[in-house]
Amino acid sequence: MAALYLLFSHDLTEQQKKEAYEKLEVVKIHYLPDNLKLLWSQIPPEASVIAEYIRPIKNWLEERVKEGDYIVIQGDFGATYQMVKWAFSKGLKPIYATTKRQVVESRNKEEVIIKRVFQHVRFRLYEED
Repeated sequence: MAALYLLFSHDLTEQQKKEAYEKLEVVKIHYLPDNLKLLWSQIPPEASVIAEYIRPIKNWLEERVKEGDYIVIQGDFGATYQMVKWAFSKGLKPIYATTKRQVVESRNKEEVIIKRVFQHVRFRLYEED
């Protein structure tokens, strides 16, 4: 049975958890420890290379994942690219969440208030070349 590992900076919504258990048929969801979650969410934009910066995340995952596990990967574009390649090399199933954006507009006498709501649609598998 597959597990789901989360490599992004927020928690799953209830709808995402439901999809993970029911459609992906995962048996357990694993969040990054707080120190690695913080590291993933604060990849320095000044850095010209980041492979060593994200090494602790790979090390943590390598001790836990098994072939066929799912991993949600979303974040810094370069780090996401590296981790998706790494996930495929380990026989994992890298996925990302797709959303539908809804714009809700309300008015009072003086203002127009625009609120953007992002609603989870599904998890999608990254595709290999």
